Amino acid sequence: MQISHDAHSVWMTEAIRLTRPSSRTPFACVLVDRRDDQMVATGLNDRASFPMLHAEVAALQNYSQIGQPEWQHITLYSTAEPCPMCQSAILWCGIRDTVFGTSIETLTRIGYRQIEISAAEVIRRSWAADATVIGGVLEAECDALFEQHRRPL
Repeated sequence: MQISHDAHSVWMTEAIRLTRPSSRTPFACVLVDRRDDQMVATGLNDRASFPMLHAEVAALQNYSQIGQPEWQHITLYSTAEPCPMCQSAILWCGIRDTVFGTSIETLTRIGYRQIEISAAEVIRRSWAADATVIGGVLEAECDALFEQHRRPL
């Protein structure tokens, strides 16, 4: 099922909204069931409690606790391009559609430590080479979140 750019913007706006109450992280993730266009889980980066608890992993973990998750119907929205660990976890769960705002390249330029392997490269080198990744959705808004977070207060 093809989702319109406007629908992607709606869900990316929701991911951005998740960062607003918490100034501690601009990394946020929303999982959406394409069958009924409903949000089924969210996640925020919580590396202070566990370094691997990126926003995407937190959302995947939250969704896994609903009982019988149906991963194949999920689209993942993230304010930032999933790192190689997260994109691999997304694929292992069976999610085939990933949408992000800020790129790993931009995060690196701003000053975030990153493993500079794109989500598309992780997909390309996996068994799920037909999975999709769409970057740059509300990119300016997401970039502003990360730039503001990196500025000293």
